[in-house]
Amino acid sequence: MPALKAFIVEDSPVILENLIATLEEVAQVEVVGSVADEAGAVRWMKRDPDATADLFIVDVFLRSGTGLGVLQAAQQLGVRARRVVLTNYATEEMRRRCASLGAERVFDKSRELDDLISYCAELAGPAAASL
Repeated sequence: MPALKAFIVEDSPVILENLIATLEEVAQVEVVGSVADEAGAVRWMKRDPDATADLFIVDVFLRSGTGLGVLQAAQQLGVRARRVVLTNYATEEMRRRCASLGAERVFDKSRELDDLISYCAELAGPAAASL
């Protein structure tokens, strides 16, 4: 049984599908839901801000709205889940903005995907980290 439940905010179906498969297979993470836009993420957080996910993985650029808006809403709603950003736009300024909105880490989609998987495996606990 996965020790970590994740919710993903990502608008690319290909990236989403690959990320879910990798997280579930390699990092022992259960993906409990996903949306492609800011409004959907906010609705999901408002519905159950505490119990449904341990980790939010958020892209910055979405179908509508932004990941920054998702992070801001999570702060305002008092969502206790950890929050990380997975983006193609991981500049120093974007990393600072995400951190100021409560993101623990920012991962570059093109260069740091393995780092995200490792981070998730660490959060999931010893069973996942030993894979």
